[in-house]
Amino acid sequence: MSESKTILTAAAVGAVAGLVAGLLIAPDKGSVTRKRIADSSKKVADNVMDYANAGVSTVNNLKKKFVRKTDGIHADVETEDTVW
Repeated sequence: MSESKTILTAAAVGAVAGLVAGLLIAPDKGSVTRKRIADSSKKVADNVMDYANAGVSTVNNLKKKFVRKTDGIHADVETEDTVW
């Protein structure tokens, strides 16, 4: 697992654990507390997926830029080889 995924996972787990602990201490009925835990967990999971998708998109864009740059360099090298 990459370092950024590990950090994201740790942050998400920490957020959920803190949220669950806070809700369990709250003086609400059990059914209300369980509903809040489920709703909050879903929000955190959705946010993590959004960040992960944004990260994948960024990496893909960087890859495309890198390929374009290296293709240009490759073409320049081939041109210089044929001149000699």
